[in-house]
Amino acid sequence: VQLQASGGGLVQPGGSLRVSCTVSGFRLDSTGIGWFRQAPGKEREGVASIAGSDGITVYADSVKGRFTISRDNAKNTFFLEMNSLKPDDTADYYCVVEIRSRMGPLSMRSSTYHYWGQGTLVTVSS
Repeated sequence: VQLQASGGGLVQPGGSLRVSCTVSGFRLDSTGIGWFRQAPGKEREGVASIAGSDGITVYADSVKGRFTISRDNAKNTFFLEMNSLKPDDTADYYCVVEIRSRMGPLSMRSSTYHYWGQGTLVTVSS
């Protein structure tokens, strides 16, 4: 099982970016998916998730209305669309999968998720 995150980069404040996570080794179809992030010197935090069984989404208060999580099961890939980016959004972003198809809303605790991708760095700076 592998999760490959991509799409990070440098973006100006107010800009947009989409990060992707391509999964290999199993089908995403009914799994829970999510994104975490960790900024330098800060604790890791859950950003967004979609429950596998019912599609209920959860967003951290800090990103509500700006970030959107989505999935393309046919491509075994999921995404985090980030708009109105702020310097505080600068972090390594990690994609995660929950394989027991739990009902939503999914917890934002790290222990909920069974597989993790490597981080993709998003830097918001002018």
